[in-house]
Amino acid sequence: MKLTGAEIIWECLLREGVEVVFGYPGGAILPAYDAMTKYPKIHHVLVRHEQGATHMADGYARASGKVGVAIATSGPGATNMVTGIATAMMDSSPIVCITGQVGSKAIGTDAFQETDVTGVTLPITKHNYLVTKPGEIARAIREAFYIAKSGRPGPVLVDITKDAQQLSAEFDWEGAAPRLPGYRPSYHAPASEYARAAELINAAKRPLILAGQGIIKSGTTDAVLQLARVAGIPISTTLLGIGAIPASSPHNLGMMGMHGEAWVNQAIQQADLLIALGMRFDDRVTGNLKTYALNAKKIHVDIDPTEINKNVPVDVALIGDLGEVLAQIQPQVKPAERAEWWDLIKAQRGDAAVRDIQSLPDNGHLYAAHVINDIWRFTRDRDTIVVTDVGQHQMWEAQYYRHEKPRSLITSGGLGTMGFALPAAIGAKFACPDKDVWVVVGDGGFQMTMPELATAEQEKIKVNVAVINNAFLGMVRQWQEFFYDKRYAATPMTGPDFVKLAEAFRLKGLRCDRRSAVKSTVEKTLAEPGTVVIDFVVEKEDTVFPMVPAGADLDKMIRRPKQDVLAESGNDKDWEMPAAQGAPVAPVAAKPARNGRARPAPKPARAAAPRRAKAGRR
Repeated sequence: MKLTGAEIIWECLLREGVEVVFGYPGGAILPAYDAMTKYPKIHHVLVRHEQGATHMADGYARASGKVGVAIATSGPGATNMVTGIATAMMDSSPIVCITGQVGSKAIGTDAFQETDVTGVTLPITKHNYLVTKPGEIARAIREAFYIAKSGRPGPVLVDITKDAQQLSAEFDWEGAAPRLPGYRPSYHAPASEYARAAELINAAKRPLILAGQGIIKSGTTDAVLQLARVAGIPISTTLLGIGAIPASSPHNLGMMGMHGEAWVNQAIQQADLLIALGMRFDDRVTGNLKTYALNAKKIHVDIDPTEINKNVPVDVALIGDLGEVLAQIQPQVKPAERAEWWDLIKAQRGDAAVRDIQSLPDNGHLYAAHVINDIWRFTRDRDTIVVTDVGQHQMWEAQYYRHEKPRSLITSGGLGTMGFALPAAIGAKFACPDKDVWVVVGDGGFQMTMPELATAEQEKIKVNVAVINNAFLGMVRQWQEFFYDKRYAATPMTGPDFVKLAEAFRLKGLRCDRRSAVKSTVEKTLAEPGTVVIDFVVEKEDTVFPMVPAGADLDKMIRRPKQDVLAESGNDKDWEMPAAQGAPVAPVAAKPARNGRARPAPKPARAAAPRRAKAGRR
């Protein structure tokens, strides 16, 4: 049949199974928006900023496992998508972005709202297209979906000129099937490598599984747990791997890395075998590469061959789908208990009372960790997705919220994008309308994309927004406390009255500044039919512990001062495990007073120089 290029766009989306798109209209994409009225089965969500559209598509993709779709016009509309596209690229999220472009004859003339968006996004997409003829649209969109979701998922952009949308062409769905001879995302390791991996596992006395997001993407939670049970292997997770292994599993030690569990980082350094499954040895996981797990052999399983030996040299590389790889290895793995290894880890873990704060007394202070742990406790029997922004609250969520299911935590890992949480949560809610969706966001990140509250209100959807309000750019402030002698340059911040802000968007706003009120606040939130914004006024100068300074050895952690633990918990046990030999002395943090202002404390020790300022956003 003969259709306009604009109609071909929607026909392709419909046949790809797309049910919702997130976008913002403009001149160069207007023909597509006009044609949209003929396709009522696809729901369009009007965002308030094009960055929000990409984050919504990203959140939709992560929550559902499907491809998310975002649409924008040319020029500033397209460039506003760049941050969201880069976020999706770093975290392997399958999204397709469709942008309008000026007429094909105007390209290169600096026409109104012309930008070379394919050039701009070349480094941050798996692939991108500039389409100038209507007959090329169907193939470009079909290939975009195939590329986005195959192999290691990621974003693809299709830039379509306005005249290509307006002109007509024959629409041949079958004839537009992807033909990509140079793109072969299916890889298989030699049989000898599977046997070598099994030999290393069987011979290891202190093996450890490093569980990444690839387990969630490949749906292999059960297979990984089966390997761990048979071979008696403990598991640690990356930030994006949280939920891949149930938090309640006895094999799950917790999160590794910069703000991971201290005993996990020590176990990594003591291991004689690391089995990396769907993770990429990011610098926030490894610390100093020169001292990272020096005594361990390494097996790396990943679908992306470019990640193999990129950061950490490995002994066995198994490139391919994780499910297929595990199916080859498991029959060759011998049952084992490894009691001595488990006993060592348990001894190093100690009492660790700070991670079990539900029994802490109410001392009049409200800490972010209390808020997050209480939200988990009061909603643990509900089917919940938590979407976090980036900063201290993100790390506290990873530490104090116990995730039992894959895709129950959505966060920006690789790029560390402030402003991600609210729009991504809206996308997640469209993907999973029957689930509760909670936003955990700092007052800084929330102010970056808070206009998307209008999107939530217009769409009549419910997300629960927990603003962790400490009146600081908290993680940057923490770095300034540790490494810049508490010179808090440009980190104290003011904000609006978040309750009145919510009401201005015709939404419900609540405020909570006492721990005793968290439960009733959560109950009121859940009872509301629409989106709720909660202003949790927490201690201003609280600190995320432990912390591996950037570039430091993984087991050289700054630990929570013991007197702080005892004061908060009322627990007189010496629960902290001994610091590693040569580790930096933990700084004595300032104790917050009731008004949130810190009392004087000794100057913190300098453990290592920071790498660069933007790392504070992590």
